[in-house]
Amino acid sequence: MRRLRTRDQFQALLAHRPVSRTAHFALHRLPLQAPGAGDGAGPTLFQPADGAWLGAMVPKRWARRAVTRNAIRRQIHAVGESLQPPLAADAHLVRLRAGFARSQFPSASSTALKAAVRAELLLLFASRERR
Repeated sequence: MRRLRTRDQFQALLAHRPVSRTAHFALHRLPLQAPGAGDGAGPTLFQPADGAWLGAMVPKRWARRAVTRNAIRRQIHAVGESLQPPLAADAHLVRLRAGFARSQFPSASSTALKAAVRAELLLLFASRERR
């Protein structure tokens, strides 16, 4: 699985509506193999297009501490790589769209926070399969 790296890759995915949402996350998807993929971003931005691409967007607005942002990013990539069945050969972006309550998770990087993030990510990816 390849990771999104450039601003243009992220912008191409953010131009599409989310395919799945949970309380804290949104999943954006851009088909790479579909004929007439729209703006043609697939062939130029996502090379090689034979596998899945995954990106994580965790803004400071919703996770103030760098430790928390990094922990959430690591969880996103770990869950994305461990999915069975694996992600389709498309570009995917998981975006944090709401913050986790600091009163519920006072530690910046606790096992409880990581477990909550992981459970919600599994729910997010499971709901994309139903669509």
